[in-house]
Amino acid sequence: MSDDDNSPISAREARRLFAGLKRAPALVLAVSGGPDSVALMWLAARWQRSLARGPRLTVVTIDHGLRREAAREAREVKRLATELGLPHRTLRWRGAKPKTGLPAAAREARYRLLAQAARAVGASHVLTAHTRDDQAETLLMRLLRGSGLAGLSAMASLSERDGIVLARPLLEVPKSQLIATLRRARIGFADDPTNRDTAFTRPRLRALLPLLAAEGGDARTLVRLAARLARANAAVEVLADGAERFLRLRDRGDAPQAGVRSFEAATFAGLPEEVRLRLLLRAINALGHEGPAELGKIESLLAMLDQAIAASPRAGANGRPAMRQTLAGALISLAGGRIHIAPAPARRRKGG
Repeated sequence: MSDDDNSPISAREARRLFAGLKRAPALVLAVSGGPDSVALMWLAARWQRSLARGPRLTVVTIDHGLRREAAREAREVKRLATELGLPHRTLRWRGAKPKTGLPAAAREARYRLLAQAARAVGASHVLTAHTRDDQAETLLMRLLRGSGLAGLSAMASLSERDGIVLARPLLEVPKSQLIATLRRARIGFADDPTNRDTAFTRPRLRALLPLLAAEGGDARTLVRLAARLARANAAVEVLADGAERFLRLRDRGDAPQAGVRSFEAATFAGLPEEVRLRLLLRAINALGHEGPAELGKIESLLAMLDQAIAASPRAGANGRPAMRQTLAGALISLAGGRIHIAPAPARRRKGG
């Protein structure tokens, strides 16, 4: 992108932003009515018109039912989409809203509805308007939550959700450039007051960014850090893949048990700690039935395993488990000199 964070995005720059999506059959554009998503819609429409045969574009607005102005903003998005020659749909998040964790619940609902809309129109991708500013805020949020290397990699430009690819073509673009682009095109946009509501974490961190920038931690620097962490995370994933294959080779003479993952304890204990954490996380998330395991709990589990293995290299060799622990719906045990991970028995309901 241009080094000038306040310059409008040129047609040439827009072609580069969307180049990887040229061969997609159809795309869904997630447009709320704010400056970022309106700019995404305008840029994508201009890019599509420049192609001899480009993807079909469908604009989708999610009304979460949380603000009275949302319906009017959705109508305004529809008006602009129609002017650009694009079909538009408004989908509503219906039902009761949680009293706590509202931003996370709204985000889950939004992506679920967007994936449904994509499948309905045969789209392979959903495009969101996350910017460089959003990436910097995401890194800070995850840093404060104590995320591991994968979490601190922040958002990926491409990721998969519910069988649909989420694409973030504006992830390297500062918000100021998108606003400059809309002003040049004389296109209006909505102002969502919740973006400044300090009852939520992200707006509070957004208010801190100017202070961090004064100390050298501006959005560009934070995003560069996230990219470097993503690079390191990808390397560790390769190491974890190799370790998984190595452990399977060690078991070549043993028939695998269906629905169970098993590692030779002594060999597992010799692997780097980060690799061991990832192997446990993969197995527990694959076989557990209570949602993704928390990193902190995986770390505690690994410490218990290490302690039990260190106490006796052949821990549980007599067939009696030297350790049993449930986590995220998975049962982890150490017996016969091996670590076993299997689905845990379903919890009994009270009064059942």
